[in-house]
Amino acid sequence: MAALAKVVARQRAEMDRLRDQAATSAVLERAKGVIMALTGCTPDAAGEDLLQRAKAGNRTLLEECWIALGSLPPLGSATESRVGDDVPGAPLPAIPHPTGPRAVRPGTTEPAGRDTCEPDDGFTALGRLGKALVHVATPQDLAGCLLEELTADVDADALLLFRSLPAGGLELIGHAGIDAGLASQWAQVPPLAGIAALEALRAREPRWLEDFATDRERHLLIGNPPERWLSRAWLPVPAGDGAEVCVGILRTRSGPFSPQDRQLLRSVVRLCAGWLRSFGARTQHSAAASAVAQPVFDSLPGPAMLLTPLRGPSGEVEDYRIDAATEQTVDVAGRTGKQLLGRRILECFPSIAGEAVWHGCLRTLTTGVPFEGEPFAYQEVVDGTPELCTYAVHAARLGGALVVTWVRHDSSDRQEQRLADVQRLGNLGWANWNLVTGEGSWSSQTFQVMNRDPALGPVRLADLPGLALPEDAPVLAHAVQELVRSGLQFDVPFRIRAGDEIRHLRMVAEVVTDTEDEPVEVHGFVQDLTAQRSAELALVESEQAIVTQHGVLHAERTLAARLQHALLPLPTRPVDLAGLRVEVAYLPAQSGIHVGGDWFSAIELPDGDALFVVGDVAGHGIDAVATMAQLRFTAKGMVITGSSLTGALARLNTLLLHSRDSHGTATMVLARYDPGEHCLVWAQAGHPPPLLVRDGEVRYLERPFGMLLGACSDPDFQEAHCLLEPGDRVLLYTDGLVERPPEGIDHGLDRLAAAVAAHHTDEPGSLAPILASVLDGERRDDVCVVDIRVPSGPE
Repeated sequence: MAALAKVVARQRAEMDRLRDQAATSAVLERAKGVIMALTGCTPDAAGEDLLQRAKAGNRTLLEECWIALGSLPPLGSATESRVGDDVPGAPLPAIPHPTGPRAVRPGTTEPAGRDTCEPDDGFTALGRLGKALVHVATPQDLAGCLLEELTADVDADALLLFRSLPAGGLELIGHAGIDAGLASQWAQVPPLAGIAALEALRAREPRWLEDFATDRERHLLIGNPPERWLSRAWLPVPAGDGAEVCVGILRTRSGPFSPQDRQLLRSVVRLCAGWLRSFGARTQHSAAASAVAQPVFDSLPGPAMLLTPLRGPSGEVEDYRIDAATEQTVDVAGRTGKQLLGRRILECFPSIAGEAVWHGCLRTLTTGVPFEGEPFAYQEVVDGTPELCTYAVHAARLGGALVVTWVRHDSSDRQEQRLADVQRLGNLGWANWNLVTGEGSWSSQTFQVMNRDPALGPVRLADLPGLALPEDAPVLAHAVQELVRSGLQFDVPFRIRAGDEIRHLRMVAEVVTDTEDEPVEVHGFVQDLTAQRSAELALVESEQAIVTQHGVLHAERTLAARLQHALLPLPTRPVDLAGLRVEVAYLPAQSGIHVGGDWFSAIELPDGDALFVVGDVAGHGIDAVATMAQLRFTAKGMVITGSSLTGALARLNTLLLHSRDSHGTATMVLARYDPGEHCLVWAQAGHPPPLLVRDGEVRYLERPFGMLLGACSDPDFQEAHCLLEPGDRVLLYTDGLVERPPEGIDHGLDRLAAAVAAHHTDEPGSLAPILASVLDGERRDDVCVVDIRVPSGPE
């Protein structure tokens, strides 16, 4: 297969080369014929003359051929009538070429050519264009070819080809770089003043529109909006003593066309004159035929085209030109309707070459007998979904052209299958009753929905309520009576028994009347809504359960809050303990409905020392509050009765491990202050470190070893000492003050330190601005803070 693919690739390359060679030879032979007709020389002399002209003008041979073809006088002109009087070898009208360096594209240092490796002689663009013109078949192709070749050389962004009409106006025969809507708007231009293309044709001189503000006042500019193109050029294509075609170059950038650009564009239109003279008249789209036929095709349903045969030198039909098409006509490239006008049928539908449709159209064109092709399958895309459809092609002769239509065949089996699928997927079925005969007809899905054996047939309309449950039958019976009596459409839910289950159904029906407004038929459908109804009932039950649970949780929160307030009274003002001024703040969580287990203690011991405790029990609710109370009172009792701080933590850990009513784990900080030694001794169990403020500097105390209470049976706790100085400030707090998911706790500690440094003061009540600065947004956990101050002097 690989070797075969290589052979095919080589053959295709050779065919392309031969095709280019044949096309180039055709242009060369036509140009030699022009010179022979004008000068009376021999074919060899004509070829030599072309070579000499190309060499003298620094042009390619193909360029010179196009120039020679463009210089041919129109039929019936005075020049043509005196061809025999011309002197052999007399020179043809010459065309100047660009001189000097080419323009440089803005923002670059390279010439404005397509390939920077090409020599910068100013003739590269014309050489490329001369080669490209041999493959151009229609004016639309010519416009695209010109824009492709001129985009890099003169910054062209759009190109239009207008041809003058006998009545004095213009018709658009080709365009590139503009949308279809704008092309349709400017397809026909009346002979109005201010049309630059008309002015260029009448004066046979280019019109350079390079100042948009001035040009807008003097001319009617193309564009929606016109500001899309800030500079334009309109150049007439010379044809003997006149000009019928005008080329428009539109650029988005402003500024004048350079002398090199102007000279290049003049040379380009001379090359176009050769193409229009030699090949354009044979292949161009007939705008007159389209103007007459297209309005008729716009009103036709389905795909249809008007095809004009294109014959080769032998007279055989080589292709067809599309002169009219309906909007439903779509080619293999996705072009529709008017986008197909002027194109060849083998370009739009290449697969029909040599097929039965192709030969059938040829027979119709020859004999006049209409052609009707065999149905064939074709996959088309409908709303983005591939769909296999069946079509048949019909062709009829209209004068020297063909009208070809596609007829789509949708079988009744397919329609019935689609209806069956709709009923099955929607779990519904249709039902009809004839009120004159009393007979009814149901679809098969209706028998399944109604749980009725199809062998029994449909029930009469009057007996329909008998299928419903007794409590639903009266409502359905009343709806049926009103439907028959007054023609009132109904939409009634009812239930039936199907074995051991109850089905929830919905019946919709309407009356069809005759010419005398008498009811003759009833059309309706029945739908099974059991699954939907079951989901609705389950949703109602779930909502009721949620409401009940919400009430229980709210009652639990109220109870826990009351219990917390009873166990943890908050002082309303700062208190003095062992020579220290102590202020406490407690803020409950704002999200959730549970009360947390944060707590504090600040008491003076019998020996004159002060005890400070801050703790946090894992979890929320009544269990957390109960564990909090147990730990709070036990910790105070142990320290009051002489236990050390580490010993108290060890016993509290054992209490959590072996108590059935405990809540699992907890964190805690125990601190004891000796006023005589001014020493703060503290220990911790998995808790954030205290914060010390001294002389305006904020830092965290280094934590001694200690692990979470309730985490293991043999923990190790250590103590740390800190000598407090006058003016010092110590903050004990729970993790709700510094934790903010999903960020790490280090960010929270830094945020707290910055807030304390910014709002530090010796005045009472300074906790409020600190908390407001740190707690930004909704709180997800309780916050408890104990603020300890060492007075600066005697109070």
